[in-house]
Formats: sequence, C-alpha cells, structure tokens
Amino acid sequence: MRPRRTALAGALLGTLILAGCGQTGTTATPSAAPSAPTASSAPASSADFPVTVEAGNGKVTLAKKPERIVSLSATHTETLFAIGAGPQVVAVDDQSNYPSEAPKTDLSGFKPNVEAIVAQKPDLVIVSNDIDQIVAELGKVNVPVLLEPAATKLDEAYEEIAEIGAATGNKAKADEVVSGMKTAMDKLAAEAPKDKKLTYYHELDQTPYAATSQTFIGQVYGLFGLTNIADKAPDQAGGYPKLSAEFVAQADPDMIFLGDVKCCGQSKDTLAKRPGWKGLSAIKNDQVIQLDDDLASRWGPRVVQLAESIGAAVAKAGAKS
Repeated sequence: MRPRRTALAGALLGTLILAGCGQTGTTATPSAAPSAPTASSAPASSADFPVTVEAGNGKVTLAKKPERIVSLSATHTETLFAIGAGPQVVAVDDQSNYPSEAPKTDLSGFKPNVEAIVAQKPDLVIVSNDIDQIVAELGKVNVPVLLEPAATKLDEAYEEIAEIGAATGNKAKADEVVSGMKTAMDKLAAEAPKDKKLTYYHELDQTPYAATSQTFIGQVYGLFGLTNIADKAPDQAGGYPKLSAEFVAQADPDMIFLGDVKCCGQSKDTLAKRPGWKGLSAIKNDQVIQLDDDLASRWGPRVVQLAESIGAAVAKAGAKS
C-alpha cells in the first residue's frame, strides 16, 4: 500500500481542518482485478476497463468507467473538472465551490453520511479523508472509494491527479494537466529573484497559525527562495505551529501572505491593529499579500494560480529591496 499522507487542508470559515487522519479502509474489487492495468498504464477508453489504481486506501479496481461520481473533497472536485470528468460527476460536497457548474449538495466530507452518499447512486466516491471509516462503510455496500489524502508535496499532487484520471477514464487529459502544471511551476520558480533572501510569514488564520517549509504550501513558497519565519517556531506542531504575536513581531518578515481573507476578513489594515505589528516591515513597505483562501488551502490544478500570485509578489518585493 502506498504511504498515507497527512496535511492541513486549510482554514474553512475560521476553523483549521486536518486532512488524512482517518483509518484506512478497504474497497471492494471485481473478480477481474488481477488482470487490470495499473494507474501508470491505464488508458482513457472505457473499453479498456477494468483498471486498478494504487490510492491512499490501497489498490482500488473499477470494473468499468464510472458515470456517477461523488466527490467529497473540494480539491478533487476541481481536479475532476480540470481533467474532463465533469460530465461524470453527479454530486459534490458542500465545500466544493469551484467550478461553478459543479453539482454542489449538502453532502459533507468532514461529517460523511453513508445513506446520503448512497442515495446519489454513485459508482465511484472520491474522498480526501477517511473520517468515520467512510471508506470501509461504503465498501460494505459495494461502493468503490478512492482515498486521495492531502498532498504534502507537489509530486504527490501530480500523482493524485494522474490517479484520478486513470480511475475515471480520463488518463490522457490528466497527464496533460500534470505536464502543464509542472512546466508552469518550473518556469515560475526559474524566474524568481532568489538572491534577495526575503523572509515571509504565511497566515492560516488570525490565531495565528502558520505553515512551515515542510508543509505542502511551505514547499510551494520554497520554489521562490523565500525563508519561512515559522521554521524557527519552538513547537512545530506537525508543520502547523501556533505562533505568538510577539514571535512574528520579533521575526519581522519582509512579506506576509494571508490565507484568511475571505473567511476572516484579514488585510494589512487588520494586521496593523494587532499589538506590536503596526511597525512590521511587511506592513510599512506594503508587502502584505491577500491570497485567495481556496487556492491557498487546496492542492489541485489551481496551485499554479497560487504560485503565480506568490511569484508576482516576490518579484515586486525583490524590485524594492
């Protein structure tokens, strides 16, 4: 079985959600499983099913191309539509707000209801968490489940997109999406002015919680040669330390990136009102960057847009330094 992955999914309405914490379940597989191709060789044609994908819950075999997919992950909803599987999606969870045409429901990925999910008559359910052993519970009623936990690095994000492509019969398009992402990310990283030695603080919420360089988003920042002040936090807390206002003030980062804008209304002005923060270099030099909360908390195809925002901010800061 492929190693399980755990990471912070982001700030949802001001609440930090930890992804990938559940118990691994087992998905029922058809008798044709032994002869099924693996994800690395799975073609996109429905005629070539069954296909077996090595996911977070082990080997998942699909006898035929799924036509009624339920996504309980906002990230994976974005992936499904990006790879051309949108027409196969019949329902998505209450956090899936992109793209607009996604069939949003009141299903929850954080409080999964087996009966409500089964009522959608899915032939594939995709989740990023195995909360309440939902993988095993759906397996009991012969509903295939693909568990794709929160990625902890870019390569894992690429791998998950490829796996979802193989499982849904959209492998060629998924490979195209991944190739485009890699090219764009490499280009952005190559263009970054890494000689400026800029420091930064990424805020998950106004507690404030931050993310270290070991997290998924921390590694995205690392592409631009930035130094993360959270890496020196006394308690790393699995990569998501709770910092004190004094810690941030003393570190005085060159740049501050806010991932709590839509959820919590944070901005340069709100930061300036915090005790001891008014004189921070990032605030005085107008280097407080308001990110899109969704882009900052998901690991799907739109991570390129997040990187573009970071790259533009770094270029601006580098020009001023």
